[in-house]
Amino acid sequence: MKRIIGSAVAILALGAIAWSAQTPLLINGAGATFPYPIYSKWFDEYHKNNGNIQFNYQSVGSGAGIKQVTEGTVDFGATDGPMNDEQLKNFMDKRGSSILHFPTVLGAVVPTYNVPGVGGALNFTPEALAGIFLGKITKWNDPAIADANKAVKLPADDIIVVHRSDGSGTSYVWTDFLSKVSDEWKSKVSKGTSVNWPVGLGGKGNEGVTGLIKQTPNSIGYVELIYATQNSIAYGSVKNSTGAFIKADLASVSAAAAGYAKDMPEDFRVSITNAPGKTAYPISSFTWLLIPQKFTDGAKRDSVKAFLKWMLSDGQGYAEALSYAKLPKEVIEKEKKAIGNIQ
Repeated sequence: MKRIIGSAVAILALGAIAWSAQTPLLINGAGATFPYPIYSKWFDEYHKNNGNIQFNYQSVGSGAGIKQVTEGTVDFGATDGPMNDEQLKNFMDKRGSSILHFPTVLGAVVPTYNVPGVGGALNFTPEALAGIFLGKITKWNDPAIADANKAVKLPADDIIVVHRSDGSGTSYVWTDFLSKVSDEWKSKVSKGTSVNWPVGLGGKGNEGVTGLIKQTPNSIGYVELIYATQNSIAYGSVKNSTGAFIKADLASVSAAAAGYAKDMPEDFRVSITNAPGKTAYPISSFTWLLIPQKFTDGAKRDSVKAFLKWMLSDGQGYAEALSYAKLPKEVIEKEKKAIGNIQ
C-alpha cells in the first residue's frame, strides 16, 4: 500500500511539474494604441523563442495605461506622452518607488483626411492645423489651406474634425505640437492625453479615428502613421520649423530624433515635436514602456529585463516593416544601462 501511495504521489508531482512547464509566465500590460502593431509583433515573436513567457497587452490608450500601471493592476504600462511630475509622484506615493520610462521606437502622427475628389497628398501649415482644430477654419477651400495647395481644387464643403475620445498618447503628441506652433492653442487648449476639444467628433483609439475618417466625407483627423498606411487613407505633409513641407516616413522621423539622441535626459522623458532640421517631420515622437522600478515578483522582474534587452537588439529589426523608425544607437546604449535600475 505504501508503495502504491508513494507512486501516486510521484505521479502527481511529475504531473504538476509538467503542467508548470506548459503554463507560461503571464506578464500583463496596457496602454498606447500608437505602438500596438509593433508591440503585438514583438510579444508574439518573443513568445515563439521564449515559450515560458507570454505577454498580454491591452491597447486601451496611454491615459488608461498610465492609470493601470499606477494602480498596480498591470505589470507595465505604455504611453506616447511621458508621465508628468505629478503622475510620477502619485506612483511613488502608492508604490514607494519610481517608474522608469524606456523608449521603444519612433513614430509619427499624421493629419489624415477624406476629401472626395482629392486623392493626392495635401500640404498643411501649422497655422492651418491649429485653426482647423480650434474651429476657426471651417471650409476646405479656406485660403489657409488653399494657399499651400495651389495645384489642388479644394471643395467649399464644411470640414468635419475628428479627434480621440479616450486618453491618448497620440493626442498628447498632436497637442504638444500644436502648443508649440500656436500661442492661441497653447492658451485655450494646451497639451495632454485628454483635452477639451473645441470642435469635432470623437473616436476611440487610433482604430476608431481611422474608421471615422474612412466613413466620413470631408473629415480630417490624426492617427499614427501605420494606421494611415495600413488602411490606405490619405495623409498630408506638414510644414516643419525650417519652412519645408515634409511627409512622414522613416527617414524624416529619424531626422527629428537626431538632434536629441546625444543629449537624451537620464529619465528619457523628451519631446521631439517641431524639431530643428530641414528634413525633420515635425509631429514625431518616441513611445515608451512604463516599467516599475521595483517588482515584488522576481520571475516577472527578470523576464521583463530580458525582454527589454531583446527589444533593444533583435526587436529593433521588426520596426521599419511596420512604419516605425529604429531607436538611435546612442539611446539604445543608454537604455541598456538603465535596465540595471530595475530591482
